[in-house]
Amino acid sequence: MEILDLRHFPASSIQPVLEQESELWRKRLHWDYRASSRLLMQYLDNRMLPGYAAVEEGVVVGYVFCVYDEAKAVVGDVFALGGVLRDANDLPLDTPQSATAIEQRLLRHLLELLQNSPQIERIESQLLIHPAGTHGEIFAQSDFQLYRRLFMVRSLAGLWGTPRISLPPGLELRSWRDEDLTAASRLIALAYAGHPDAVINDQYRTVLGSQRFLNNIVRYAGCGVFSPAVSHVIVDRASHELAAMVLGSRVSPLSGHVTQVCVRPEFRRQGLARQLLAVAASAFVRQGVGEISLTVTADNVEAVELYHSESYICTHTFDATVWERPSRY
Repeated sequence: MEILDLRHFPASSIQPVLEQESELWRKRLHWDYRASSRLLMQYLDNRMLPGYAAVEEGVVVGYVFCVYDEAKAVVGDVFALGGVLRDANDLPLDTPQSATAIEQRLLRHLLELLQNSPQIERIESQLLIHPAGTHGEIFAQSDFQLYRRLFMVRSLAGLWGTPRISLPPGLELRSWRDEDLTAASRLIALAYAGHPDAVINDQYRTVLGSQRFLNNIVRYAGCGVFSPAVSHVIVDRASHELAAMVLGSRVSPLSGHVTQVCVRPEFRRQGLARQLLAVAASAFVRQGVGEISLTVTADNVEAVELYHSESYICTHTFDATVWERPSRY
């Protein structure tokens, strides 16, 4: 088996791997991954996707890629099919090489490349499809910090009607508007100050970074198809700033995903997040969605407790990993 530059391969050679991965996304998370696969294939055909391919007898059996954001690299995905181990005479052995082993070889190559690239100061990854611990050792050996994240699901069966909303004086609930993006970026930067998720994703630390994060969700389908009808904001009438918001996307015909829920610090502990979750759930029901999901960092205990109280159940866990280049001084 060879590990080669991903940009040497046309999308057609990797399509069978993507098809198998799409099936895993459907089974494990109930997500339709085909739109993401089509986008990846466009980048592959344009030779624009940095990463590696695992090749056996001329056939691509796995891939890993990353994206660059100034001095940061984000490991976008790794996935492999099972391969075949061969002996010194190139004869097949009885034991097939596991997909996990191939993925770990691919990750080692990519992490070595990135950590030895002087322009890269930070590496992030959230390999959502892979259960927590699958590749944890590889990242730990490369001096990454690991954070456990939960994939939580709520069934919408039997949920009907419009939730009762009771907001403190001076606050107003309304649907998302395109012009909310800048104010929402300010809200995220404030809401995540000192938060564990700002360690995992450094875009949350600044207004500009939060705006890039929101653009990816709202305008470029970075997490399913954004739904303005599901997404709502709570506005502070005095300042005209956002006090809280919830954003939602469709990830398959029958599944929705809460991509963001956050509350400005001074408006916390007033039930805003709980009411926004109820509003989003009701809107998803009207769209014919049967279940909704969200992700949360396990260390965010208060949020996990809130989601449990709102009938969300953890069905899957995965790792978020972060590496920072050691100071040269």
